[in-house]
Amino acid sequence: MKKYDVLIVGSGLYGAVMARQLMDDGKKVLVIDKRNHIAGNIYTRFEDGIHVHQYGAHIFHTNSDKVWDYVNRFAKFNRFTNSPVAYYKGKLYSLPFNMYTYNQMWGVSTPHEAQKIIDEQRKEIDHQPTNLEEQAISLVGRDIYEKLVKGYTEKQWGRDCTELPAFIIKRLPVRMTFDNNYFNALYQGIPMGGYTKMVENMLDGADIRLNTDYLENKEELDSLADLTIYTGPIDAYFDFKLGPLEYRSLRFEEEKLDIPNFQGNAAVNYTDRETPFTRIIEHKWFEDTGSDKTIISREYPMDWKPGDEPYYPVNDEKNTELYQKYRELADQEENVIFGGRLGEYRYYDMDQVIASALAKYDRMKENQ
Repeated sequence: MKKYDVLIVGSGLYGAVMARQLMDDGKKVLVIDKRNHIAGNIYTRFEDGIHVHQYGAHIFHTNSDKVWDYVNRFAKFNRFTNSPVAYYKGKLYSLPFNMYTYNQMWGVSTPHEAQKIIDEQRKEIDHQPTNLEEQAISLVGRDIYEKLVKGYTEKQWGRDCTELPAFIIKRLPVRMTFDNNYFNALYQGIPMGGYTKMVENMLDGADIRLNTDYLENKEELDSLADLTIYTGPIDAYFDFKLGPLEYRSLRFEEEKLDIPNFQGNAAVNYTDRETPFTRIIEHKWFEDTGSDKTIISREYPMDWKPGDEPYYPVNDEKNTELYQKYRELADQEENVIFGGRLGEYRYYDMDQVIASALAKYDRMKENQ
């Protein structure tokens, strides 16, 4: 008889949801994580009265009643609304593109005037777009593309927009209203007390081991449980034997300031190519606790290499094909479930991770 029913590799959202569902069903669960903390990339730490999003800004948003009800079991959410600002060469523009943006850019004040300019500029692309630049111009016109899309996107992906495939930008929101709520979602907010506390509540009752590398201790750890739920990189699980999947990574430069307010907004995007970072996050505006200090993070996109933190899967044709080969290997593994952003090599919003884990758990129950 094994010590645990289930071993969960990774204490991020997917692992935490799985752990909660299993424990609610009476299962004994061990959760391990190679980091020195729980909560994966949504980890927040409390410093000088500020909940710092250590791995970049995470704003919860969803249209799913089921997911919203689920997270509210573990945290009370504030009413934070994501309204980022773009900084381009000394001027500020409202995001996503809306009537405030068009007024700031062209001085227009009616939807008709704004639409007329955009429609005229879109005519520049009179053929099927062959790259991201052409695709963006065909959607929003030259001015918005040059000032608010081009530099930011090139920094994010590490190459020129003319070298990026058109499919990366399937759509760009063009709002003809004065609405700068970035996520057009029914529910939105930040868990009060931070994401770490929320995940801690989800994992209540589980045995947890931190600073534990599953792949370095695989045989010993597998022997502890009947089933393993693995949320790490799928290619690493198979020792990269088909080659590594590609990611984009990030580097954060954090600074504590003895002032109460640095930029007046949680997120300011720097959309010119010359500024090396993509945005500055001012953490206190996610949940203002009245601190007389502030903490900011500059976000620098980076090329990824094995050993770096993988953030964004590069879901192009080559990597998708390679992932499918790893997926076939994964399907042959007995008593192992692969899930989450790294286990499934796909970009997930937080609510999608939760929905995916809940759906997977329901299928597991049906197959018992």
